[in-house]
Amino acid sequence: MRHLIVIPLLLAGATTLSGCAEKADETVERAFQDVNVVDESDLNDVMLTVADPNEAVDYFSRSLQNSPGRIDLQRGLAASLVRAKRNTEGAAAWEKVVAMNGATADDKVQLADAQIRNGDWKAAEKTLDSVPPTHETFKRYRLEAMVADANKEWDKSDSFYDTAVGLTTKPAGVMNNWGYSKLTRGDFSGAERLFGEAIRQDPSLFTAKNNLVLARGAQRNYSLPVIPMEQTERAELLHTMALTAIKQGDVKTGEGLLREAIDTHPQHFEEATRSLRALESS
Repeated sequence: MRHLIVIPLLLAGATTLSGCAEKADETVERAFQDVNVVDESDLNDVMLTVADPNEAVDYFSRSLQNSPGRIDLQRGLAASLVRAKRNTEGAAAWEKVVAMNGATADDKVQLADAQIRNGDWKAAEKTLDSVPPTHETFKRYRLEAMVADANKEWDKSDSFYDTAVGLTTKPAGVMNNWGYSKLTRGDFSGAERLFGEAIRQDPSLFTAKNNLVLARGAQRNYSLPVIPMEQTERAELLHTMALTAIKQGDVKTGEGLLREAIDTHPQHFEEATRSLRALESS
């Protein structure tokens, strides 16, 4: 009789052990799934930042074939296409993101950015108009300013640029854009001030230095500004100043600046040399 009691107990023990084994397997499987999610998230981040943009496009395209409804993968594909300068495809990919469940206001801002890169200003304006006014980000206002510039709505442009500057800790780039806006509308002194501020924020921003020279030259001020510059940069800025002077009819001044640029450059300055030869031959 005791043997009969032992058998059910053994069976119960075996069932318990089997149940424990199954639970253990489930726990291990869940653990591996968690690891895979973390690994995939890390890989997605790598693909969006340091990977070759076209490799990232291939990666997200393959991932979407297996999980077509995942908005994070569609975002990754759209961002990678823009990084790869495939702007038409990038805009189309961001349109898909915006149409998916879980899309955010920031996705619309990214779509507007892609549309601007694709030269579709009207579509970008329409997209930005659909962004809620409570979505106040640096990128949104920077794009709003660019659209206002395209429409020559200067008061709006200034207001949007001013807001954007206040929403970033690195305003040099947007200050440079704002200065260029002032330059194109003929506000040369305003442009000069903004380019100077951009350079103070980021002394390595050569575009702002070149634009500053253009703004000064437009006012027939042909002396280089007192800003940080390397010898090669100095030569290139002198060349820009020379061309500005020549364009405005101050040919002798331009010729002298070209010669100074050639003498200043630490190597052979082919571009300035060609400009001087063309001037002399004419």
